[in-house]
Formats: sequence, C-alpha cells, structure tokens
Amino acid sequence: MRPSIRPNRLSHVPFPRCLGSSARAALLGGVALLAIPHALAQDAPEPRFNEPQAPVSAPDAPVPASDDQIGFAADTLEYDSNSEVVTASGHVQLVRDGNRLRADRVVWNRTSGKVEAQGNVSVTDPEGNTAYGDRFDVTDTLKDGAVDNMLLVLQTGGRLAAVKGERTNGVYTLHRAAYTGCSVEDGDGCPKEPTWQINAVKVVYDPTRERVTYTNANVELFGLPLIPLPGLSHPVGDDGGSGLLVPNLRYDRNNGFEVALPYYFKLAPNRDLTVTPHIYSNVLPMLETNYRHLWDRGAYQVTGYVTYGRRVGTGEIDTTLPVNSQKDLRGYLDASGAMQLTPEWSVDGSVRVTTDRTFLRRYDVSRDDRLRSTIGAQRIGDNSYFSLRGWAVQTLRQGDSQGQQPIALPVLDYRYRVKDPLLGGVLQLQANSLAITRTNGQDTQRAFAGAEWNLRTLTGLGQEVTFTGYLRGDVYHSNDRLLNPIPRYAGDAGWQARGIAAAAIDMRWPFMGEALGGVQRIAPRIQLVAAPHLANLSLPNEDARAVDLEDSNLFALNRFAGYDRFEDSSRVTYGLEYGLEIPNISIQANIGQSYRLDRRPSILPDGTGLSGRLSDIVGRTTIRYKDFVSLTHRYRLDKDSLAVRRNEIDATIGSKSTYAMASYLRLNRNAVAGVEDLQDREELRLGGRVQFARFWSVFGSTVINLTDAREDPTSMSDGYQPVRHRLGIAYEDDCLTLGFTWRRDYQANGDARKGNGFQLRLAFRNIGI
Repeated sequence: MRPSIRPNRLSHVPFPRCLGSSARAALLGGVALLAIPHALAQDAPEPRFNEPQAPVSAPDAPVPASDDQIGFAADTLEYDSNSEVVTASGHVQLVRDGNRLRADRVVWNRTSGKVEAQGNVSVTDPEGNTAYGDRFDVTDTLKDGAVDNMLLVLQTGGRLAAVKGERTNGVYTLHRAAYTGCSVEDGDGCPKEPTWQINAVKVVYDPTRERVTYTNANVELFGLPLIPLPGLSHPVGDDGGSGLLVPNLRYDRNNGFEVALPYYFKLAPNRDLTVTPHIYSNVLPMLETNYRHLWDRGAYQVTGYVTYGRRVGTGEIDTTLPVNSQKDLRGYLDASGAMQLTPEWSVDGSVRVTTDRTFLRRYDVSRDDRLRSTIGAQRIGDNSYFSLRGWAVQTLRQGDSQGQQPIALPVLDYRYRVKDPLLGGVLQLQANSLAITRTNGQDTQRAFAGAEWNLRTLTGLGQEVTFTGYLRGDVYHSNDRLLNPIPRYAGDAGWQARGIAAAAIDMRWPFMGEALGGVQRIAPRIQLVAAPHLANLSLPNEDARAVDLEDSNLFALNRFAGYDRFEDSSRVTYGLEYGLEIPNISIQANIGQSYRLDRRPSILPDGTGLSGRLSDIVGRTTIRYKDFVSLTHRYRLDKDSLAVRRNEIDATIGSKSTYAMASYLRLNRNAVAGVEDLQDREELRLGGRVQFARFWSVFGSTVINLTDAREDPTSMSDGYQPVRHRLGIAYEDDCLTLGFTWRRDYQANGDARKGNGFQLRLAFRNIGI
C-alpha cells in the first residue's frame, strides 16, 4: 500500500470544534453504517501526521541523580517482587538521561529491562523531538525501542509519520513513512491534508546530523504524486545543509525550454556555495555559481555565469543572420562585499562586468542597461565624514560608446562639522576631489574646498527662519574636450578656476488648528537667495547634467544635482505647504515658484522650468486613506500658459493580498534638442494582484510606452507601444510557494529577441534547504 497521510478525523478531533450542527447530525446518524468499514480500515493502518487529541499531561517526574537511575511519577504504582515487574497507571512519566516517556500505563520488567507503554504514549528525546504512538516497546534506558503507528514531531520543525518506527542509539528509522514541513491543522484547529509530503518506503532521521534520508521517495503535492526521488536526502531545522534545491522550469523564445538544477553546498555555518546548471533546448548549457561568506566584520558574495554561444551585435535583430555575430565565451560576474574595520572605518566594493551587451537580457539575468563597479573606504565620526572611492561604468545601451564611459579614481570627499562659537549655528567644512578618465573621451580633474554655515532659529511669532552662507573655491583641468559629444558640457581646455559665494534666508510660518475633526496645518514659505555671476560654462560638466525643477529641489540653494554647475542668480522663491490629518485620512500638499531678480541670461536650458526669470509652478499632493488608498500627484505647470509640463501620478488601492497599482508619467518639457536627459516621454505602468481564495491569487503587470513622434522626434513609437506584459497565478501557504507566469517582451536588442516566456516556480519551505 502506498504510504501517505490521511488524518483520522473521528478519533483525533472533537465534533463541536470541527463540524457544524447539520454535519454532526448526519455523521451521528450514519455511525452504525460506518462502523464496519471503519473497522476494516484499521486492519491496514496508514501513518498520521496529527498529534493525539488530548496529550498526556503527567506531573513532572523527579530528575534522577545519575544517568543510570530512572525518575518515576504515576497516580498508582504496583510492584510484583517475585517477577520484578513494576506496573504504573494514570499519568505515568519516566525520566532517564534526558529522555522523557509519558503514557497512561507502563509495565517495566526490571529483570529484562523491557518497558511497555500503552495509551497516549509519547517519548521526548534530549534534542526535543517527540514521538507519539499507540504502544511503545523500549528499553529501560529510554533510548532504544519500537512503536507502531508512529508520529515524530521534530523540535526543529516538520514531522514524520510511519506505520512502524524504531529508535536505535538515538537514530530514528521509520518504515512506510512520510515527512512534511506543512501545517496539519486549519485555522479552526481541525486536521487537514498537508500541502506537500514526501512518502518513502524507509526514512532515517539522525538528530545529531539533523538530516533526513529516504529510500524510494516521491513527493506528493496536493495529494498528487510527482516525480520519484530515489536518493533524496535533506537537512531539517533553520541551519540548513547541503542538498539539491527545487528545480526551476522556464520557456522563452531566446533559449527554448530551460531546466535549472541548483545544488546547495553548506561549507560552514557562515559559508555556502550554490552551483546551478542551466539546461536549454535551443542553446548550449550555462553554469551559474554563487558563493557567500559572512564573518564577524562583514560579508561578501560572488556570483558568476558562463556559457559558450553565439552573440549578435546590438544593432542586429534577426539572430539567424551571421552579420555581426560570433561564437565565444559569454558570461557575467557580480561580486560585492563590505567590511567594518573599526566602529568608524569601513571598506566596501563591487564588481559588475559582462562579456557583451546582450548577455544579461538574453539569459534573463538582469535588465540593467549600465553596470557599475565600485571600491571605497569611509570613516564616519561624530562630527566628521571621510570617503575615498573609485568607480567604473560598462554600458549595455545600444549606440553608446564604451570609450565615452567614465572611470572615476579617486573620488575623495571630506566633511567636518563644528559649532559656530561667534554667531551660533553649525559650520561645515568640505574638501572634494574627482578625477575622471575615458578611453576615448574627455578627461577631467576637479578639486574644491568649501564652507557652509547654517543657523536655524524661531521667532516669537512662531516663524522658522534659517540663515545660510556658502563659500567655495574650485580648480579644474580637462583635456581632449573635442571628444565630448555635447559641446555645452565640455568647458574650456586646460586649467580653470572658479569662486562661489552665496547667501540665503529661508522663512516658514506654520499655522495649525482644528479642522473636520482633525488637525490642519498651513505653512507659507519664502526664500531669498543672493549669488553673483559665475563662470559656469568655462568649466566641464560631469555631474550636474540632469536638472529638472520639481518640488523636492525648489528651495535648494543650488538646484543643479552636482558640483560642476552652480545656480548663479539672485532669486526669491515662495510656496505654500498644506496638511490635514483626520481619522483614517491624511492629505499633504505643496506648491511653489521662484523669480530671478537679475536680468542676465540663465545657464539653464529650456525644458528645465528655470530658463526664464519666472520659473514654472511645481507641486505635489499626497492623499492616504488608512493603508488602503495611496495617491501621489507631482506636477509642473508652464508659467505662461499653465500647460502641464510634468504630470506624474502614482496610485495604489487595496490590501496586501488584493491590490491595484497605477503609475503614469508624461514629460512635456518643450526642451531644446540635443540636451541630455531632457527628452519628452509618456509612459503607463499598471500592476495588481487579486486573492480569489485563501492561498490562491492571480497577478499581472504591464509597461506601455505612450510616447509618439510629437513628444520625441527620435522615437519610433506610434503612441501606444507595449514594452512588457506579465500575467500569472500563484499559490502560497505556510510551506509552499507555487507560481506560473507568462511574460511577453516587445523590444529586441541583438540576440535578446522579443517574444513570449513562461516560468514555473516551485519552492518548498521548512525543508531545511
């Protein structure tokens, strides 16, 4: 008979708890009819995963003074001096050498050392594993014995059930047995079938090794047998151990059918290695490895992929053509780590490199279009910060030149913060240096020293006033400026210098009061900034290229993102903040604009919202209702026509199990052509999940490019171009994650072709691997 688990609902569950009144009446009415079949079923018992309904609660037996003595407790005790037989009845408990036996009745033959326990029997070993059974035959050491209809509940999690079991020298051997790491009771405490179980002719559990080994095993999922696993062995508990992990099944147009077979090696408690062969139907296999090491001062990991195959240039779409293709080793390396040397000092680094531009997408490893490798050391003190770093970039973008990618080494930044002994406030001193090299582009070196003073004070009327002063001196050097593809960022060749001075006064005046049963806050804000004209365009621009006016940088002293450009205008910025907090509802909003006081031309190009004397209007509104609804709207309005130049909406509605998300972005910045990072675009992202049963849900997402030629003349989209769709169904409970996903990619890049892909994900929990 196939070993499996079928809970005995009659003997283990009381009627009132698990059955409604109608079900109880029907069941009681049919007891006579069920009596004979039930008796026949007992002739061929099957293993059960459920503990007895009423476990024995014996009083604690006295702990013996030595391991060769037995602690005894019972309601009644009889001793036959002639046969040397001790009979204990009623809440019997025996304790010896860390082993504890409980039963309704125990017969102990002192001559033979045999102990026979009957009625609600359980034996707990020194590791905390508890074995249940109808009848136990054990030795008086309580270490060895045999039991019928055995249930073994492991202290580390999981349980084993068997028709027959035995324990010898602490090792459990079970026959016609099954193992599961799933719950065997529902939310009402009633027995239920486990989601999965491993059935076997023979199971051996060694508590010392914390490992379960099977003979002729097969996995049963939702009551259906899966593929047989004759040599299966796995650890139990949280510490894990070496073993085969769950395979990953996938299909896509690039590689055909894929089977990934990961094997986990536990090298030490703090080191492990996972080796995963990927077998494909259309291409040669790929090998993936991941090594992890954790120690008291830090951690690092190294992941690598390698295969041999044909690759196509990023400009080539049809992989059947030999144009721009070659066969070679292909792969990817991803390593990262960090180490805490002292409470102040730490070092970290990462390496991300690939052999070609399409490998990551072809094998669905990552969709990053740039890879960044870093190395650095830093010190963080109570009032100081020091960082010495370096980084390099590998581009995967179609049309990008690798020779134009920066290599930054060194990147040095030091900051020291002190209290101003004269005027009060805080003074921060900063020194910074940067050297950028390109293999086929402009090289730049920069160094500066600066000081920033801030004083925050409150007036008697409740106004929050912040005074800021800023001084900085810069030195630049660049060469090969003609190799810069964007002339406005090249600056002048050779050595250049710049001095920066700026001052600002920022005042917020919050008003608070009751409104609609909650608290309302209104805070007008005004800022005055003074800065002289600077020689910005004579310097190369490496880190301040992407600039766009939004609510987050409206009141910034310098609205450029980096150091290479500084906003050299005297201006006044004004805005209003609003907040409303009422039960279950929160509303936060702000809006603002700035006006340049001088008439000289701005260095900020059209499309940034800052090119004129009067800036565009920017704002943000966030509305929340409990944890059920969240809506954020960011916008930028044209100062003249009030046309929407930036319209960004992020919305989420629902619970953790059932929800919908929508994200919409439209950039209509009316920017000048040829300026980096200012292209107009329009995009829609949708996603959601619906839980239609307790453990079942469906999910999906989509990304749609809504950009057309009117918004971006370089775009090939017609205004509705899907980028990626995803749809799936998932099951997840306490011990199993199962999912099937369909995905369609609509964009091709070299040998990473567009098309459909399917993935089956299966993960067993509480199995120790």
